[in-house]
Amino acid sequence: MTTPAANRLGVEGSPFLLAVLVLAGIGTTAVFALSLVAYRRRRGKSYLLISVAIGLLVVRTLVGFGTVQGVIPMLYHHLVEHTLDFLIAALVLTAAYVGGADAET
Repeated sequence: MTTPAANRLGVEGSPFLLAVLVLAGIGTTAVFALSLVAYRRRRGKSYLLISVAIGLLVVRTLVGFGTVQGVIPMLYHHLVEHTLDFLIAALVLTAAYVGGADAET
C-alpha cells in the first residue's frame, strides 16, 4: 500500500512547518488587528475590504495548521487555499477600485 504524498513529504506533524505556521499566524494576526484599527479610524469601504482580505490570510494559516495536524486532507487544503487566494485578490482589487472612486469624489 502506498502512502499519500503528504505523508511521504512529512507534512503531517512536521515541526518545521508548525514553526513556520506559528510565525505566520502571529504575523498575520498582528497585521489583521492593525487593519481593523485602520478601518475603525477611517470607516471606509476600502479599509473594510482590506481588513477582510487580511482576515482571510489568518484563515489560510488555520487551514495550514489543520493540514499539518492531519485534520484537513491535502486535497481539501489546496482547494480551500487556492479559493482563498482568489478571494483575497478579488477583495484587494475591489478595495483599490472603491478607494479610487472615493478619491475622485
